[in-house]
Amino acid sequence: MTATERTSPPRAAALALGDDALVLAQRLGEWAGNAPVLEEDVALTNIALDLLGQARTLLSLTGDEDELAYGREEHEFRNVQLVERPNGDFAETIARQLFFSVYQELLYAALAATDGELAPLATKAVKEVAYHRDHAEQWTLRLGDGTEESHRRVQRALDRLWRYTGELFEPLEGLGVDLPALRSPWLERVGGILRRATLAIPESLDRTPWAADGGRGGVHTEAFGRLLAEMQYLHRAHPGASW
Repeated sequence: MTATERTSPPRAAALALGDDALVLAQRLGEWAGNAPVLEEDVALTNIALDLLGQARTLLSLTGDEDELAYGREEHEFRNVQLVERPNGDFAETIARQLFFSVYQELLYAALAATDGELAPLATKAVKEVAYHRDHAEQWTLRLGDGTEESHRRVQRALDRLWRYTGELFEPLEGLGVDLPALRSPWLERVGGILRRATLAIPESLDRTPWAADGGRGGVHTEAFGRLLAEMQYLHRAHPGASW
């Protein structure tokens, strides 16, 4: 039995949220030195650092944060598949960030209103993710209502990633928040942003031929294996080393 399998429900929920933040931080970090403009190099790196801070706090509630980040195998991670999707072009990164940051803002606002163990983290993090959501929202508006090419690319990205959003609202035992109940306000907020950006709301999840599932249970996409290999390489090559 793995450490993940022995984790109590509240700690398992913290692990899942921590993995979401950790994996997305790694993805956004890939833009360092590669963003379309210097300002975005800084912005995306700062968002990645915010997420990494959240991940450290959440993972430390369940065990040794370094061992959890660098010592687990692929099937032991509990992140949703959305956050592990490759960056693609800038429009795809923004679409992923819009979907996830609106979800995180709703989630942390709900968590902050509880008296659970995660409430202090949520109170601090909701301020950070409000900035993340605003950043994604402003770029969605610029790309959607920009040139014909930018509109086409961001619409394509939204359509590609829509099927990965359903996992965000699967129940997490021990979290203390009704995640399925967040889907309706999420759809309302995301839909409002897309309409302002002159973008079409993707097809309803209920009619999507295939929707992502299994991330919370350790089932991940092929892209995740490559991300994990890069993230864990140094720690595995030099176990126990310190700088």
